[in-house]
Amino acid sequence: MKVLVLDNVSEQAVAILREQGIEAEVSPTLPEEELIAKIPPYEGMIVRSQTKVNARVIAAATNLKVIGRAGVGVDNVDLDAATSKGVIVLNAPDGNTISTAEHTIAMIMALARKIPQAHSALKAGCWDRKSYTGVEVNGKTLGIVGMGRIGTEVARRMQAMGMTVLAFDPYLTEEKAAKLGVRLVALDELLAAADFITVHTPLTKETKGLLNAETLKRTKPGVRIVNCARGGIVDEEALADAIEAGQVAGAALDVFSEEPPTNQRLIDLPQVIVTPHLGASTAEAQVNVAIDVAEEMAKVLKGEPFKNAVNLPTVRPEVMKILAPYYPLAEKLGRLIGQLTEGRLQRLEVEYSGQITEYDLNPLTTLVVEGLLKPILNSEVNMVNARVLAKQRGIKVAERREASDPDYNNKIRVKTISDRGERVVAGTFFRQNDQRVVEIDGYHFDVFPHGHLLIAPHQDKPGIIGQVGTILGRAGINIAYMQVGRKEVGGKAIMVLTVDHEIPAAVLAQIKQVEGIDNPVQVWL
Repeated sequence: MKVLVLDNVSEQAVAILREQGIEAEVSPTLPEEELIAKIPPYEGMIVRSQTKVNARVIAAATNLKVIGRAGVGVDNVDLDAATSKGVIVLNAPDGNTISTAEHTIAMIMALARKIPQAHSALKAGCWDRKSYTGVEVNGKTLGIVGMGRIGTEVARRMQAMGMTVLAFDPYLTEEKAAKLGVRLVALDELLAAADFITVHTPLTKETKGLLNAETLKRTKPGVRIVNCARGGIVDEEALADAIEAGQVAGAALDVFSEEPPTNQRLIDLPQVIVTPHLGASTAEAQVNVAIDVAEEMAKVLKGEPFKNAVNLPTVRPEVMKILAPYYPLAEKLGRLIGQLTEGRLQRLEVEYSGQITEYDLNPLTTLVVEGLLKPILNSEVNMVNARVLAKQRGIKVAERREASDPDYNNKIRVKTISDRGERVVAGTFFRQNDQRVVEIDGYHFDVFPHGHLLIAPHQDKPGIIGQVGTILGRAGINIAYMQVGRKEVGGKAIMVLTVDHEIPAAVLAQIKQVEGIDNPVQVWL
């Protein structure tokens, strides 16, 4: 067994592989063509962020079984190409948690006490104490957006420094928040009350521009903003405007929408502290992620159970053949119900019926959980860590089986329970790639789960569907498919529209104003 180790990955990773009887060759970062020429004999490959493991590299790697990324992000690895070729992609999601949390805390303290500004002034020969009077963090309120691993560590440490911690995380339960000693609040409440705000979420469609011109206006005057998570979560132009207007007292940024950053206006503001994406840049973190990925790679190559696989579950081949068609359906049902569920999620129930109940259904349940969490956590969640992340947020996951269903040979039914009520969706698999959603909240459908869907509960009376169609038509949005489920004439019904394009917020707002429409939701599958 041979592994190619690139990008100056820690020598400790090499030592671990060799101790396991694996031949490890160390090489510097290679240009694409040289890597393509070199990779064919190797079964494993470990990289950091410099090497781009694209589809051409993967295609040339005729013996490759596993790619290890010594770090969290796998943006430099073509996951689709790896998966289609059966190559496992590993990452090291835990190794840099403490380093990033500590960097966040350092940024908070530097921001509070104006340390970089005072340092620069004194280096320039200016002894000026008055201009650099800071504030204490003791007795202040810290707002944390995202209570994953890093957010949790920041909370624990800043509580020890006398801060009150408010948390916004749609997937954290009240019970779990209480155990962490934080108060779970809505985003607007956090914005209005926090003296310091730090973000610890992945960059997703939902979190991009989360702190923007409008949300920054709702912050407590004099708030201080910290971002050591991902560039793009904070709108940099809006942040610069808010600082210049005096709404925001200062900001500490380790990440940027473009890296190296191009928004010199923001960087040049004297109230802004910046570092060049150093959150995970400690000697310990680099060693930890290298050790983690080397240990798991050795397990993969030796045929032992492993974790931290980004793209592939560990399932026996004979079971995989039976369950594989249901994998995308399970993930989509999770994604669908996750977008439909309102309030704070407490419990997820997955019920199976039919012939598939004879098999180990844990992979399917895990995929439902992954789909549920992915719109919020994005690349942070995968089949390996989905259950762990759900548990961290206090979400209870239950699995049930029924021997048969009167209508379908096999069916997956998913229920969420939140503080706002219950939601239910169900789906089945007919033929090759023929997935269908067959139930939403007790109403029966036959919907192909793909693309943009508008799900609109409404009163069953003439004209409502026509009004919705007219609004969409005027906006230039084509309806591809439409179905309506109802239980009785004149009662409550649900229409499901598949549309060719995303419905803009302004158009969705018009639909909400149609008399008889009850809380329409747009989902993406």
